[in-house]
Amino acid sequence: MEKEVRYEDDSIRSLDWREHIRLRPGMYIGKLGDGSAMDDGIYVLVKEIVDNSIDEHMMGFGRQIDILVQDHRVEVRDYGRGIPLGKVIDCVSKINTGGKYDSTAFQKSVGLNGVGTKAVNALSEYFKVQSIRDGKTKVAEFKQGILASDRPGEATTEKNGTFMAFEPDPSIFRNFHFIPEFLDNLIWNYAYLNAGLSLHFNKRVYHSKNGLLDLLRSKTTEEDLRYPIIHLKGPDIEIAISHGNAYGEEYYSFVNGQNTTQGGTHLAAFKESIVKTVREFFKKDYEASDIRQSIIGSIAVRVQEPVFESQTKTKLGSIQVSEGLSMRSFVGDFVKKELDDYLHKNSEAAAALQKRILQSERERKEIAGVRKLANERAKKANLHNKKLRDCRVHYRDEKNELHPYTTLFITEGDSASGSITKSRDVQTQAVFSLRGKPLNCFGLTKKIVYENEEFNLLQHALDIEDGLDSLRYNRIVIATDADVDGMHIRLLIMTFFLQFFPDLVKNGHLYILETPLFRVRNKKETRYCYNHRERQDAIHDLGPKPEITRFKGLGEISPDEFGNFIGQDMRLEPVLLDQDTSIGKLLSYYMGKNTPERQRFIIDNLRVEKDDAIPEIIEETPAEISA
Repeated sequence: MEKEVRYEDDSIRSLDWREHIRLRPGMYIGKLGDGSAMDDGIYVLVKEIVDNSIDEHMMGFGRQIDILVQDHRVEVRDYGRGIPLGKVIDCVSKINTGGKYDSTAFQKSVGLNGVGTKAVNALSEYFKVQSIRDGKTKVAEFKQGILASDRPGEATTEKNGTFMAFEPDPSIFRNFHFIPEFLDNLIWNYAYLNAGLSLHFNKRVYHSKNGLLDLLRSKTTEEDLRYPIIHLKGPDIEIAISHGNAYGEEYYSFVNGQNTTQGGTHLAAFKESIVKTVREFFKKDYEASDIRQSIIGSIAVRVQEPVFESQTKTKLGSIQVSEGLSMRSFVGDFVKKELDDYLHKNSEAAAALQKRILQSERERKEIAGVRKLANERAKKANLHNKKLRDCRVHYRDEKNELHPYTTLFITEGDSASGSITKSRDVQTQAVFSLRGKPLNCFGLTKKIVYENEEFNLLQHALDIEDGLDSLRYNRIVIATDADVDGMHIRLLIMTFFLQFFPDLVKNGHLYILETPLFRVRNKKETRYCYNHRERQDAIHDLGPKPEITRFKGLGEISPDEFGNFIGQDMRLEPVLLDQDTSIGKLLSYYMGKNTPERQRFIIDNLRVEKDDAIPEIIEETPAEISA
């Protein structure tokens, strides 16, 4: 007989604001993570604090923001009006308290619900707020959201503004670290969306004169573009568009300065209106996919009281810009008028655009037959796909909700695939097994994706044939041995994605799995070491003559042990592209036929490493791509 569960008055609990945030942080900042993904919670914390300073700038107060990130501490100082001194504590510790409820003070703000700063406070081991206002200053310090120090207002000669500092709580954000490239991207976006604002991040100045034009320039090069970037601005809307030579579509969308990485109503209207305007201009009913193939575009809108689909504000849900004006009409009318005018006045750009569309049309028709046969084979293979061991939950479920921990491991060989398959979480982790080294697809057309059975099955496993909207896994993790062959396979897989699906990499979905090189243990303790330095430290800590095992391949690690390396705390290294990286030049250097140039670089930078030595750090290694 089942034991009856009590459900009485004392079963009901009321949590205060701080307890609720700490108990359910995902409701406020999305997934926690360790900092290896651009949407991890620690970056949301940084953004929530900086957003307040950006809102001050947008209201016309303060032209500089100082941001310092060192180890596990973040400091932000703006030169706006400063929080009213009597409300400093309330603004960072009382839910639904803030200046953004007064629409006359913050007309088109990012944060409207008074939660962000409080969430940062509650989730921080240490939090400090200081307001400087008209010759007086007020300081308050908190620990895990609890007020620890409250100094009364004092006289000061500092400039008006607000200073906030916080240290994320390590009991919530376990083994976290800030990746500089993610912060760099975040700060640059603030600069592009606030032309004229100077952001001083770790003593480097971020400044933009031309807004979204500068943003697109940073994402590509002139030789990669088919025509100069079209940059158009109007009241509360700014767009930039061009076409390149890469496969796929690449968009950057923003609302009130917020980077909506999941898009939303404004991006949908933007894409739709581009297709409609181009068709009407050329008086041709081109396929929408041919018009948008190889496009690189950006849109930024400002609306009053935007409605986002989550607290992390990555997708806009607002269907109206203001009462009586829909988002679709607002964006569509602007694009139709301004883009049409531009194309009429710039015949060379219009001709280059049409040439790109016709090229896409030819390529689509050329592979239509191959694509049909390949898709039929893939559908049959999916019924008994020996390459894919799927999971139960996918990135976007039937209700279109996102599951950020969904992962596809790409492995090589039966032994490695077997270890991961047996130790994975079948709910959220899938495995795709390669039979050996994949084809070097640099310089090939997309036809090869359909002709090569392995590439075609991988494309279908990810469901990215028609773009990222249907992506089945948030994290695509390359899991290969840490030897020369394993490194080569990594490069070949990365080439495949960069060549045919570059937006997958640019949107932060591709990772390298780090697995331990050594196991060091004595009778009491076992340590797994990912490099020689950790091995040396383990030998020192575990005492004389510990047992040392070197793992030569993933297949040598038993499934029971492997479970320790692909769990919640697994070490992932994101594949990142630097701001100034050209994918074409990058692939040409590493995967092209310029063997002598690569050979010279290898000879000049080669280091011999002995097992017992701590390797020398190589500072000259190229930073265009990090993995």
